[in-house]
Parts: sequence; structure tokens; C-alpha cells
Amino acid sequence: MSNQPGSSTAAETDQPEAVGPTTGDGAAVETSAVDAPSGEAPSAEAPAGEAPSGEVAAGDAHPDEGTVTDGRPEFAPGALVLALLSLGWLAAMLWSTREAIHSTAAGVTAISLSAYALPGVITAALVTGATVALAATNRLGRATLRFLAAVGTGLVVGLLAAVAINLTYADNATTNTIAGTTAAAAIIGGAMAGARQARVVGAITAATLTAQIFVVLFSRARDPLSDLFGAGETQQSVLDAAKWVSRTESLLAGLLAGLAAYLYLTWSRRRAERRDGVASPLRWPAYLVAGAGAGLLLLLTEVIIRIGGRGLLDLAAALSEADEVAQTALGTSRVDNGIWVLFVGALTTLIVFGRTLGPRPVEDETDEPAAS
Repeated sequence: MSNQPGSSTAAETDQPEAVGPTTGDGAAVETSAVDAPSGEAPSAEAPAGEAPSGEVAAGDAHPDEGTVTDGRPEFAPGALVLALLSLGWLAAMLWSTREAIHSTAAGVTAISLSAYALPGVITAALVTGATVALAATNRLGRATLRFLAAVGTGLVVGLLAAVAINLTYADNATTNTIAGTTAAAAIIGGAMAGARQARVVGAITAATLTAQIFVVLFSRARDPLSDLFGAGETQQSVLDAAKWVSRTESLLAGLLAGLAAYLYLTWSRRRAERRDGVASPLRWPAYLVAGAGAGLLLLLTEVIIRIGGRGLLDLAAALSEADEVAQTALGTSRVDNGIWVLFVGALTTLIVFGRTLGPRPVEDETDEPAAS
């Protein structure tokens, strides 16, 4: 029988019951607290349901802005900066495409250039829809509300881009195809931003922006590299050299995308630690998805093009037999590029993340009670 106050056994203290070593035993804690002599502090073991002295209970801890708690979405730091960069990038892609189309005197050449420039515009629209939606919904805590707001933000971005295209491009079927496909890509990007793992989405957009900017800068080195890889006067040597140039570009783009994704995730964790003193570490699958994200977006771009922009691609391929071969080769090259960036980026991020992991600490025997 327990020594409850006021019971017939409350005064029997000559042979107290032994307190078990298990700290989670509620009876042992209660007996220790009751049998403590007057004027002495009770046992250091806290009653069940209360946190020990000096520790914060789980329900009282303030989650940092990068932690998913109770189903709430994460906070993506730097989303506003990414949104501004992606908006500038989308505007630059739309402007360069317009200038290239308007500089051609013949409509046939304009169709070919539109089909050639469409992938870059769609990728920029995907990233812009995601980053603007992240910036607009970063403070929303409810997952459902955040997803709906992200899709709505992507819709607004897509409509604005479509209106800008229709107002500045020539009014024809080609322009309508570019506008409609761009709007659809922005909506899909906004839906991506509604995911709970906002830091991973932010890392994917940062990696994709890095890879796309590198591709534009790399274009200046294509001709020297073609000569280096043996491009000569024969058509076969030119094709072989172009293949090696494309593989070099994809390899370097995937490497930079993987590094950018890792750096963003690391920076977001350190920012949360400086702000709140604690941050939730991401496991390796998050780094894997972030590193592969740029390649995934490139492959998603190809899917959107082949569905929404199929009419433009078919029109460009029907111009001549050479245009048909060129469009087929370009489509194959884009798929290969996306696959290369996907695997190289994922592998780079995992390798860099793995090098930061130290050896697992040896756990001492903490189950045994401390000597009284």
C-alpha cells in the first residue's frame, strides 16, 4: 500500500519502500517525494508530464522559422531576393526573344527562332512563379491556405507575363502559344511553392537560376570549345564537337546547381540558428531533391513545351526537312541536358553534404541511475 498522507501507513517510515532506478516510474517518484524529510529538497526527478529544471518542455519550445511543426509549412529565407532575381531573368528572356523575332524579316525565320527560344522562357516562368509565390506566402502558417495562395500568386504572375507578351509581340498564333505556355508554367511554379518543404523549393529555384545564368555565360565559350574538340570542315566532326560541348556545359551546370542548392540549404539553417538559436537539420533526401531540382525543372520544362507548345514545335518542324531534323535534335539535346544536370547536381550535393557529417558520437551508458 502506498504511503499516502492521512492513511494508516503514513507514519511507517522505519522501513520505507525501495525506490526503483527507473526514472519514468511514477510510483517511485511519488514515494521519493513523500518520504523526503521536512526541510530537504525533494528528488531531482520531476513528476510525469513536467520538464526537469533547466530544460524546456516540448510544448513550450518556440519552433524556428525553418522547422515543420504541427503540419505547418517551413519558412524560406531570401525568397524576396530570389523573386526579384527571377523576375529580372524572366523579363530579360522575354525581351531577348522579342528582339530576336522582330529582327527577322521573314516570318519563317521568326517561327524557328520562337521555337528555339521557348524553352528558356518556360524555365524562367517556372522559376519566377515559384519564387514570387514563396515570397508572397512565406508568412502563412496554414498549409492549405498557403497552397491556395501560392497557386493564386502563380496565376497572377502567369497572366501578367501573358499580357506583356501579347502587348509587345506580334499578334499571331505564335505569340498566343508563347503567352499561353508561359502562363501555364508560372502557375505550375506557383503550385510548387505551396509545398511544406519551402527551404527545398527555395534551394531548387536558386540552383536553377544559377544553372541558367551559367548557360548564357557559357555560350561565349562554345566556339572555342568546338575548335578544341576537333570541329573541322566535315559535318560529322562538327556534330561530334557539338556533342562534347553540350556534355561539358551540362556537367558544369549540374555541378554549379548542386553547389548552389547545398549552399542555400546550409545558409538557411545557419540563419535560423542566428535568429532563434535552434534550427531543424534536414536529412539527406532533402539535399538529394534540392540538388536534382534544377534538372527536374528542365525536364518539366520539356514536358510543358511538348504539351502546351506542341503546335509551335510542329509548325517549326514542318518548314523544311532540315528544320524537322533540327527540332528533333534540339528536343533530344534538351532531354539529355536535363538528365545530366539532374544526376550531376544530385551527386554533387550529396557528396558535399556527406563531407560535412562527422563520426557518430559514442553514446555512454545513460540508462543507469547516477550514484546517490
